[in-house]
Amino acid sequence: MRALIVVDLQVDFCPGGALAVAGGDEIVGPVNALMADHDAVVLTQDWHPADHSSFAGNHPGAQPFGTMTMSYGEQVLWPDHCVIGSKGAAFHPGLDLDRADLILRKGFRREIDSYSAFFENDRRTSTGLAGYLRERGLTDLHFVGLAHDFCVAWSAIDAARLGFSATVIEQATRAIDLNGSREAAQAAMREAGVTLA
Repeated sequence: MRALIVVDLQVDFCPGGALAVAGGDEIVGPVNALMADHDAVVLTQDWHPADHSSFAGNHPGAQPFGTMTMSYGEQVLWPDHCVIGSKGAAFHPGLDLDRADLILRKGFRREIDSYSAFFENDRRTSTGLAGYLRERGLTDLHFVGLAHDFCVAWSAIDAARLGFSATVIEQATRAIDLNGSREAAQAAMREAGVTLA
């Protein structure tokens, strides 16, 4: 059975948002159209406390898009975004929420970021998504959403490593493309056994 995993299609990642991905709003229609072709739809939602450790503003002198070494490794420092309960954390208003079987919130632990829908960035702390999908017999996963080179890629790579069939539908994603991160993510996905469609 096939599941569509819609990654972080939220206001703050669309044009005008705090961490806007160019063209992020252009994929809403294609994503909605894809929902009908799947047995289940899972929406992930970036959901950060205001004092989140990945926010550059919480580190005096730090600049957005710089990096910092955290207990779990290298972490990009982001502009404040998708703060719990804020307008920016809401799903894009055009996204068809009625088709969602599950909404999975991630990144709510202050001390650790969470790109993947399956694990926090320490690569150990599980979100519980794999168990949910297996219990429902959903083994063929198609990934869309924002951003292609971070949360979508990390989610698809983890899915492949966990034994799921993982495909990224590239026309229904957009990338931040920070210092060549889009091409690097594509290479890492192919190496992990993810299909890029």
